[in-house]
Amino acid sequence: MFSTFSPLFLTDWGTSGALLASGTTLSDGSSHDSGQFVSIFWITLVALLSPILSRLTGKKIPDVVFLLIFGLLIGPNMLNLASSEGGIPLLKELGLGMLFLIAGFEINVSSLRSRQGYSAIATWVVCFALGMAGAAVITSFSHELNTYIAVGVALSSTALGTLLPMLKSHGAAGTPVGNAVLVHGAVGELLPIFAISLLLSSRSPGMAFVVLLAFMVVAVIVALIPHRLFAHVPGLRQIMAAEANTTGQTVLRLAMFLLATLIMCTALFDLDAVLGAFAAGLILRTLTPPAALHMITHRLEVVGFTFMIPLFFVVSGMGIDVSAVVANPLGLLAVVVGILLCRGVPVLLAEHFFDTRSGLATRAQKVQLALYSAAGLPIIVAVTEVATSSGLLEKSTASLLVAGGALTVLLFPLWALGIRQAFGSGQPAQQAPSRKEQMNALKAQRNAQTKLATGMIPVVRLKSQPGSEPQLDSETQPDSESPADAQPGSAEATGASAGSSVASRAASRAGAKKRKGSAENTGSAEI
Repeated sequence: MFSTFSPLFLTDWGTSGALLASGTTLSDGSSHDSGQFVSIFWITLVALLSPILSRLTGKKIPDVVFLLIFGLLIGPNMLNLASSEGGIPLLKELGLGMLFLIAGFEINVSSLRSRQGYSAIATWVVCFALGMAGAAVITSFSHELNTYIAVGVALSSTALGTLLPMLKSHGAAGTPVGNAVLVHGAVGELLPIFAISLLLSSRSPGMAFVVLLAFMVVAVIVALIPHRLFAHVPGLRQIMAAEANTTGQTVLRLAMFLLATLIMCTALFDLDAVLGAFAAGLILRTLTPPAALHMITHRLEVVGFTFMIPLFFVVSGMGIDVSAVVANPLGLLAVVVGILLCRGVPVLLAEHFFDTRSGLATRAQKVQLALYSAAGLPIIVAVTEVATSSGLLEKSTASLLVAGGALTVLLFPLWALGIRQAFGSGQPAQQAPSRKEQMNALKAQRNAQTKLATGMIPVVRLKSQPGSEPQLDSETQPDSESPADAQPGSAEATGASAGSSVASRAASRAGAKKRKGSAENTGSAEI
């Protein structure tokens, strides 16, 4: 019985097993393209298991760590169940693009123009200089300048896209610590991207600056075109809004179009694709009205974190050289300590000795900010890939940097969470708002929204069917109607109708009393 299935289950895993990525599945006559689908199978399985295991650990170990570990296990350096051949590298680039698009969309550019933003920029420059100097001293200045630049970028980056879900799960989102992490994370991703484009280019620094400036001009033009179209094409805004919640998904398709356009531009300008993806996120945020930011963020996360972003981390894990990491544990420890010293310590010292207007009052909060800011991985992966492809870094060194970055994402947020639980958030506990306060806040939000430019998503009123209570979309209803535009089935309309009926009854009672009093007075006068 079992001999029938021996080609499927009992073959050698290293040569022609059933689910190997080599393309020799089930039979030697299978096409090479089948290996891609086998790799996709293992990658999607890993992507499914990682968040489950992260949940079982109480979110103490982020799923991105499991993605890297499983990618390492199924990769060619260990079990050889999957490979990065065929179309896998393209999917990986798209996953990296989606990650940085979401990161760019989360950034509030106005926060970078504040005193806290300027302080974060100055702090990053110090971190970058420390990383370069440390790498130069350790290697006794035996490598070229671009190698030290690559190491400096890797040691001074912050994984904002990876930190966002951690901040939410740790309860730090919206707190002074979480807001400060957003500022430092934005700087820790934006400036390294510019550094990669400027300093690690094959062109001269002057020519690289000119090319980067030309790309920025193109990005501005790409940003202006949708605004002009919405302003001058009648009905386009309404069509975008009407199809946003249907199978058309116009908003998400616009996001994908911006991503593809700017990545294409970076390819034409011979720049890193990360720059184009980040710019696409910033442009998309300018097209989105403030009231719809949460909704669009949720939809982008659904699209990105379903397949493409997990694939990016899994394939990145597949590229780690296990032998290089195992053979040099002190080097791995040096990378983790180096990231902490080059990125975390300067952030802590800046918060301690300078007034950065971050609102952090306690030492525990400042330590949490330093630990979160030192957690970097996506930029490390991106810069090591650029450096290895250009011959600036050896594959073993790149593997140590990526493995060290993975450890920072695992350890540093976990330490920050422990400090938060031990010393508290440092903020007074707030009572939950009452029902009346919630309704007043909702009305104030809607009144303010009517005074704002509608942006990409206009106000859309939902019409109720006769004889039935209208059903409002939970995502769009609070952000798209004002009290004046409330429909009969909404809470405001119900409250308004109830209030008007009460007022009319009160007026009728008052009128009756008045008429009764006048009648009594008339009667007494006649008597």
